Order: sequence, then structure tokens, then C-alpha cells
Amino acid sequence: MSSDFKSLTVKKYPRLPGRKTAESRYWRKFKSPIVVKEFAAVSSIHFSETSPYDFAVTASTRVQIYSSKTHQVKKTISRFKDVAYSGTIRNDGRLVVAGDATGLIQIFDVGSRAILRTFRDHRHPVHVAKFSSDKTQILSASDDKTVRIWDMPSETPLTIFTGHEDYIRAGMVSHDNPHLILSGSYDQTVKLWDMRTQGCVMTMNHGAPVECVDMFPDGGVVVSAGGPHLKVFDLLAGGRPMHSLSNHQKTVTSMCFDHSYSRLLTGSLDHHVKVYNVQDYSVVHSVKYPAPVMSVALSPDDTHLVAGMAGGLLSIRQRVVKSAEVQTRRAQEEQANGGTYKFFVRGQKTAGEGDFIVESQKKRRLREYDRYLKVFQYGNALDACLRTNQPAVTTVSLIQELIHRDGLRQALSGRDDISLEPLAQFLVRNINNPRYTALLVDVTTVMIDMYTAVLGQSPLIDELFMRLRAKVKQEIAFQKQLFSVIGSMEMLFAKSTSTSVGVAFHNELSSTSNSSSSIVPKPSTESPAAPTIE
Repeated sequence: MSSDFKSLTVKKYPRLPGRKTAESRYWRKFKSPIVVKEFAAVSSIHFSETSPYDFAVTASTRVQIYSSKTHQVKKTISRFKDVAYSGTIRNDGRLVVAGDATGLIQIFDVGSRAILRTFRDHRHPVHVAKFSSDKTQILSASDDKTVRIWDMPSETPLTIFTGHEDYIRAGMVSHDNPHLILSGSYDQTVKLWDMRTQGCVMTMNHGAPVECVDMFPDGGVVVSAGGPHLKVFDLLAGGRPMHSLSNHQKTVTSMCFDHSYSRLLTGSLDHHVKVYNVQDYSVVHSVKYPAPVMSVALSPDDTHLVAGMAGGLLSIRQRVVKSAEVQTRRAQEEQANGGTYKFFVRGQKTAGEGDFIVESQKKRRLREYDRYLKVFQYGNALDACLRTNQPAVTTVSLIQELIHRDGLRQALSGRDDISLEPLAQFLVRNINNPRYTALLVDVTTVMIDMYTAVLGQSPLIDELFMRLRAKVKQEIAFQKQLFSVIGSMEMLFAKSTSTSVGVAFHNELSSTSNSSSSIVPKPSTESPAAPTIE
């Protein structure tokens, strides 16, 4: 009976510790990067907070709206007289605000691309233009060293904050409290403003020109980026620095959070985007890009990673989401409410739970080499394993099984040059593998003992034997060099250990002598009086 035969057990060797972690495997799922060439450096990327999560890309004198599904341009807004900055989509996905190098701020309708509002009070380039969380106010920060809050219906500034001493290149409105404004300047400070007091309530020193700032949703922690450093400040403790990170080699230009605010992504001029775990701010992953990264953004559903570079390249990476995850997300977004059609038809596709299915036992099929092992045809079993290009560990396990059955010589005997060639080639490929060396050396010894008398009759076998000899000599030379290096390292370690012990002993001896000298009275330096002679 085939069920009485135990098939070959493939030996399992201990796996080497790999560098891939669950975190790196997750971020490596952002595959198939699509590279788009823009006209100039991509200074800003911003995702819409509403599905399907389209994103605005600001480069040169235009703001382009890209589709997250097709990765193609849906809308192009080019009604700027100079370089545009900070194209931002409102959280409902209907409006876009952007500043430019002339100091102008404009609000556009995404559908018609018409200009709805224009704000003209800034006299220098506006690098920050964002919507407030209440949808009717706009934050702007300019190189004129001012931060302004605008009222959209009246196109007038509600509040003007002055206090920075250099260009302001970063700013945001608190997610939790629309009265709190955060700004970062080239004067190396991060300031927290309160619209209720019309002034600055907290100042934090970053230590370098600030390029980007961000805040956690609860408003208690602030992250600033400038130079090659990231700094984390605790607002509840009066702006006390919590962490200072310097994992980048060049200036950090942008940063963003994932949807759960558990990971922080930073882009830098050193061509890297790094991912931090906000629990201990350790780098869990890094992505290399072909050019300096000017802006980086992650979609609200964590499926698209977009990076803009200094050379005008736009990289779009998409993470493939499993169908189960998509269904769970759709179920959360589209819950059936009472009184709706979805609520009425719910449960139609639910499978019954009362059915009992009798499983049929499938007949176990043996592999070809197992079938030969079953009938004790050891030579055919070895040929079948070598012929079907099985993994090396399978062939080694078969050879080990033949040795246990005392059938290795039977499997190797009676071969001509054609049937001996696959085995010789296998030995040449794997004899220097540390996992298989001990076993394959014994197999090689048996093969040489059996076929030494016929060497010289087949040029093919002679060549394989010479290659095998050269492989063994090369491995022996390598082992000798390795032992020589190990011996040299042991001598160095022994010398350093003896030197450290000698230094410690010398220090201890000198301290002992000093302590003893402080106890023993010093001998008198006066010469003894000469005896008098009467």
C-alpha cells in the first residue's frame, strides 16, 4: 500500500537571520513606481482627504491634480504669473489654494478651475497657503516675515502675526484647535500663535533654518525639520525638546504622517525618504530616489507614496491592497443604516452555517524519486532527482537516505559518462557549500574509488574531475587564509588584552606607591653632624 511507504523527508537547515522585518516588508509593497517628468522642481504635494484621494502637485507656474486611480493629470491650473507654491486641496476636495512668488494667493474651483478668491496683501513670495479646519479661513506665510489668517468670504485678513526675523517657509493650523497656528522660519525658531490672544504664546528653537513643521492631532507634540535634523517638542511641557534626530546627511525638506500617526516620513536632499516609528523615533525603513527629494506625501488610505524631486521627477508608488482589506474598509465606510435599501437586503449573500460537507480524502501522489525508492531502485531515484532539477537540499537529503539504507554504492555503480555527468556537475556546484561539504566529500571519495580505473576514457568526465579538483584546492586555500586571519585577530586581541591588564596593573601599583609614600615619613635632607674629636 502506498500509505505504508514514508516519502523522503527533506532535511531542514537552520535559517540565517534575515534583514527583512515586518515593517520593511510592508513598505516594500509600494511597488511599480511611476515616474513623471514635470517642468521644474516639485515643491509641494498634497492629498485630498476625501475618496478617491486625488493629489495636487505644485511645480513651476502650475498646480496639477492627479488621479490616484489612473495616475494621470485630471486638471491643470496654470493661472499664475510666477512660480507657484503650496498647492493645497480643501478637506472636501472642491477647492484648491496656492500662493506664488509675487505674493498673490488664489483660490480655485477644482471642477471649473475658475478663480474664486484673490488675496493681495503680501509683498513677498508666499510659500505657505493652507485651508483652516473650519473651511472658511486660510493660513498664509510669506517671505515678508508675517503669518496671516484670511477670511474667505470678505477676502480680508483676520489676524496678522509678526515676530519672525527671517523668511517663513513652514506653517499649519492645528487639527484639534483652529485657533492655534504653528509656523517655522529661517530664523531657526518655531512659533505657536493663538488667534484669541493675537500673539505668540510659545517659541521653540530648532537650531537650523526650519523647512517644515507638523503637529500631532491632539496638539500636544510638534515636529520640526530643518538642516539634517528633526526635533520633537512637547507643547504641554512648555515647548521642551523631547527628541533630536539626525539620520539624514543633508537638509530635510518635507515630512508627513500616515493615517494613524504612528509613522513619520521625511524627505531629504540626500535622495532618501526615511520612515520613523513615532514610539521611539527609530528608522524602520528607507527608500532611495534618483534625485534630491523636495516633497513627499502619503495618501490618507496609505496606498500611495508620492515624492517630488529637484530635477522635476515625480515618483508615484502604489501599495497593492488585498481584497479582504478592501472589503473591510468598504464595509466600514458604507455601513447599512436602518430604513435604507442596503439595510433591507442585508444578509442575502451570507452562506448557511447548518450544512455538513463530507470531505473526500485525496490520494497522495508520490514524487518520481519516491516511487523509485519504494521499489529499491536507488540509481534511478538519484537520476530522477538530478534530472528534475530539484533543490540542492532535496538531492542531499536523498543521498543521506541512500547512506542510511546502505545503498550509495549501488546508486553510483554501473554508470557510463552520460549518467555520471549530472552527479559530477552537482558535486562541482555544491561541494564548497558549508552545509553540504561533509556529506559531499564522502560521496566524492566513493565516486573516485569506484571510477579511478576508467579515468582517461571520457574527456567529459576527465574535465569534470579536474574542475572538482580545482574547486577543492580553491576551498582549501580559502580555509588556510581564513585561519591565518583568525590567528592574526587572536594575536591582536590577546595583545590588546595584555596591554590593558598591564596598564591597569601599573595604575594600581602607582596608586599603591603614592598611598604608601604619604604614610612613610620622608627622610631628612640634612647631612648628619660630623663627630667631634677631643
